[in-house]
Amino acid sequence: MSEMMRAKMATLAETIREHQFLYYVLDRPTISDGDFDALLKELEKLERQYPQYKSDDSPTLKVGGGFSTQFEQRDHLHKMMSLDNVFGAEELATWFDRVEKSEAVAEWLCEVKVDGLAINLLYEKGVLTQALTRGNGTTGEDVTLNVRTISAIPHKLQGTPPPILEVRGEVFFPLKAFHDFNDALDEEDRFANPRNAAAGSLRQKDPRITASRPLSMVVHGVGAYEGLDVESQSDVYQAMAAFGLPISKNFKVVKKHSEVQKFIDHFGEHRHDLEHEIDGAVVKVNNLSLQESLGFTSRAPKWAIAYKYPPEEVQTKLLDIRVSVGRTGRVTPFAVMEPVTVAGSTVTHATLHNEEEVLRKGILIGDTIVIRKAGDVIPEVLRAIEERRTGKEIRWVMPNACPDCGSALKRMNEADVDLRCPNSRSCPAQLRERIYYIGSRAALDIDVLGYEAATALLDAGVVADEGDLFGLGVDDLSQSAFFLKKDGSLGKSAEKLLAAIEDAKTKPLWRVLVSLSIRHVGPTAAVALASHLRSVDAISSATASELSAIEGVGPVIADAIIEWFAVDWHIEVIEKWRKAGVRFVEAVVANDSPQTLAGLTLVVTGSLTGFKRDEISEVIAKHGGKAASSVSKKTDYVVVGDAPGSKAAKAAELGVRILNEDEFVKLLAGEKI
Repeated sequence: MSEMMRAKMATLAETIREHQFLYYVLDRPTISDGDFDALLKELEKLERQYPQYKSDDSPTLKVGGGFSTQFEQRDHLHKMMSLDNVFGAEELATWFDRVEKSEAVAEWLCEVKVDGLAINLLYEKGVLTQALTRGNGTTGEDVTLNVRTISAIPHKLQGTPPPILEVRGEVFFPLKAFHDFNDALDEEDRFANPRNAAAGSLRQKDPRITASRPLSMVVHGVGAYEGLDVESQSDVYQAMAAFGLPISKNFKVVKKHSEVQKFIDHFGEHRHDLEHEIDGAVVKVNNLSLQESLGFTSRAPKWAIAYKYPPEEVQTKLLDIRVSVGRTGRVTPFAVMEPVTVAGSTVTHATLHNEEEVLRKGILIGDTIVIRKAGDVIPEVLRAIEERRTGKEIRWVMPNACPDCGSALKRMNEADVDLRCPNSRSCPAQLRERIYYIGSRAALDIDVLGYEAATALLDAGVVADEGDLFGLGVDDLSQSAFFLKKDGSLGKSAEKLLAAIEDAKTKPLWRVLVSLSIRHVGPTAAVALASHLRSVDAISSATASELSAIEGVGPVIADAIIEWFAVDWHIEVIEKWRKAGVRFVEAVVANDSPQTLAGLTLVVTGSLTGFKRDEISEVIAKHGGKAASSVSKKTDYVVVGDAPGSKAAKAAELGVRILNEDEFVKLLAGEKI
């Protein structure tokens, strides 16, 4: 019995760690937050019953996943804790009792729990010097450059901030902006929910990609600080607001347990009325001295608790199962349902992922089904309620022909789990999706080229494939009623589209690469390709090994690129675009700056009076140098401005020469220093 229990707990712990990896590192969770919480709660229960089998590295002892992907690791000044959870009024009452046995609490602070990515901002003398993810609570990933692209986060605080201030908060993707962004992506690339999109956006290697995504942030606490005169959590929020930091409008200080529950219930009912996703409410002891007295467990404060809302599940009737065809030919089954309201919106369709998923869940047409939309954009069919079956239900069979062009469906290789339509050039569904995608924000950002406009162009027969897009003129658009006024003259939408297409011809090379719909080539890979090879011709002639060697590409993407350029009609598209004036080379910015920093690596810390923070790296690069983000023995100089961070101390420790701004200017000019 003992060995069986030890094995059960070890297996459960490993399962939790795997889900943590999928959630925190890959940003692609395979189970809901509710299911994950249930696993963690089960392990906690077993560890209380059998403490002798609790491992020293149990996931119940750690904050978050503690995983690292590619960014440098930095330590938080104060440990960044997680929160314990409760799932109902009874568990909340038990937590109240536990707290009040230790301290008499006069006020509770209630706030919504934003479903985003936890972030820790370090301000030194009012200047943002570092931004870290939570990581394992002690050490996080340095995402400073990406955080600096978020407009809600000030680079310099207002008023008279303390010399040291760690600000804790949540980076999120506003809902409306998220839906616009996600709609522009191919079905294979779409994010399941705003939280995953925020995490994926913040973990981009190229800050330009992060900057193109409208992330925001809200403060929910502080870590280390010096000289901040505050007595309560609500005082902290007022101080943060005075410094120009974004605080939540949705918090309230109350005195009674009943008022806490009223707050929780209110936002449980109105959770979809906010600008961001929430997955619960947080209750904190408001008084800071009481917080300090109550203290912490190994992973969470004893003075705060998260009240988690249950995932929203509803029942409806499955009327039919159909398939859709995406721009890469992928065929995806989806449920057609009786209209039902879930997560604040009425839905009639839900994803079924793939043929294997339908068979695994045993879903029949005519079933009463349970669907869930727990933060997910597209509702998911969870299961059928078998006891509600009447015997009239019908088993669904995956079609063997494309519903749009009639081509026989097939798997492109043994590793492909999805059926695809091979008629990539002229399948109406694929062509429509590709043209629509070209206009999306992820590609060439032609805002007039939406789904309806793409459909209108195809219906009018003025484009045979995407190669014809950049050759469109007034006569072509005149053939579609979509672009005409009632009197038969061209409308403003036609004028805007032609102007936008002309403007798109000069967009950066990486956007052109994305718009070609090469499988697996999204913005990150496209930026890497454009930066290294600098032209479509160079990319098309590169070998698989040369492409694989580029950081951010790798063998899978390299093979997809080789395969794409081997198709004759793809080359025809390239040539049509080239003839129409689309730019296929990376723009060359004239650089007549003297290469006075050639071969040198410099680190800049603090604020310089003659250079903007976001310009300094470009200035160094123009003069032949390398701007690094961290100090090492390979660093030649550390340039120190006002309010420098810990990098100056690190330079002194390693014996790296420190320059002030005047000396840096002299170095740029080629003078001896």
